[in-house]
Amino acid sequence: MAVHALVLGVYLAALMAIGAYKARRVRNQEDFSLAGRRLSTAVLAGTLLATWIGTGSIFGNAEEAYRVGLPAFLLPISGGVGILVLVALAPRIRRCGQFTIQDILEARFGVVTRILGTLTLVAAYVIIVSYQYRAGAAVVERILPGLDHTAAVAAVALFVILYTALAGMYSVAYTDVANGVLMTAGIFIALPILVTKAGGWTGVAGTLPPGGEAIFGHYPPAHLLSVLLPALLLIIGDANMYQRFFSAKDPASARRSAVWMFAGVLTLEAAIIATALAARALVVQGRIPEPDLPGHIIAQAAFHALPPWVGALLAATLVAVILSTADSYLLAPSTSLVRDVYERFIAPGCSGPQAVAAGRVVAFVLGLSALALAFTSDRFFSVALFAYTIYGAGITPVLMAALFWRGATRDGAVASMVTGVLTSIGWKAGVSSGWLAARLGDFGWAGGAAAARNAGEAGIEAVLPALAASLIVLFAVSRLTRRSRPLSPPLPIR
Repeated sequence: MAVHALVLGVYLAALMAIGAYKARRVRNQEDFSLAGRRLSTAVLAGTLLATWIGTGSIFGNAEEAYRVGLPAFLLPISGGVGILVLVALAPRIRRCGQFTIQDILEARFGVVTRILGTLTLVAAYVIIVSYQYRAGAAVVERILPGLDHTAAVAAVALFVILYTALAGMYSVAYTDVANGVLMTAGIFIALPILVTKAGGWTGVAGTLPPGGEAIFGHYPPAHLLSVLLPALLLIIGDANMYQRFFSAKDPASARRSAVWMFAGVLTLEAAIIATALAARALVVQGRIPEPDLPGHIIAQAAFHALPPWVGALLAATLVAVILSTADSYLLAPSTSLVRDVYERFIAPGCSGPQAVAAGRVVAFVLGLSALALAFTSDRFFSVALFAYTIYGAGITPVLMAALFWRGATRDGAVASMVTGVLTSIGWKAGVSSGWLAARLGDFGWAGGAAAARNAGEAGIEAVLPALAASLIVLFAVSRLTRRSRPLSPPLPIR
């Protein structure tokens, strides 16, 4: 454990030193939120990769791989398809010259959509940050076994908050490049060692869970769609992706960075799932202890299945993955609240230093809010899907309409955003409480009741009804109100 502690300590100190150095360049809101719009292709690609490969991948997808086996290799499909969409969108996004997604929404649909978009983004992203804290604590507790769980979560939260507030996008983007290199090296060095210890791929295959031997051997079609759609909707409309494209030095750099991100995400996601399966094989074979939670399987391998220095590298990789996602998902809502609420309604025309100070205060407040949420659930995969669904159903359809559909109206956009969020929350609450299954049973729909009872395992997740409701309302209300309000064209970006 001493080696693990040493490597992790050096890594965290280096991150904080970079953040402190970059903080000297932060003079206004554009510097804090967008790194002065000067990021190159290489830096952009690194920060995009490190942002998307987060706890949802290294803990959530690992948890699902532990549970289902080879079908987990289907999970990166949604991210890959979403990135291809971003490849096409990236130059258009950069030409907008905006700060946030809410700038785009207001330019097309008015100030109400800006407010709704901000509330939706903050709710979803604070949830995402909350389970990053728990994931970081899972690593810290293994390095420092005597540390209380609450103290470990709080320590991770404090580091993330301080680091993000220090220099904003400058600290986040440049250290994400180092994080991307570290996570790639850690996974690809550990993977062959774990596979060899498990008896090669033949040994791994012999330990797969029932039904996990075939790629399409586990997920029913509706459930597969439920698992893939949330991540797809999130990445297409993810404020972090747009914020980074807004930070590019030019549209060409934005597009090239998205192309490199596509290759990096698919490769690294597949390697993470393979690492989880190899580590699971060692558990089944009795070579390492079973983890306390399935999502901790890669962390378990780092501390029990690898040589000390390789294990320390993999542990640092886990922390790099967690921090690079946590700081991004904390910076995005902080930027949004300052830009879309503080500067827009509270202090119009505020000076650069004043806006930066406000951004740091908001980052602290949101970071502490995420800390409070961190103790409400110990699941990774299901919590990630729920957060993605709130954002994807509430914002992505309207954002795409703002960019591409002339027929969308202000009323349709507002109604769609409200419907998407409320359906996501209502469906999740109805499934968790058993209320939805009981009501469907009362109406005589036995199949729907059974699906609702099993939602989250083999049923219908919130994303399907939420997305369907959001799209239907967007189309229907826009059609009904298009004659009562003048149409505004899609944003003039080419």
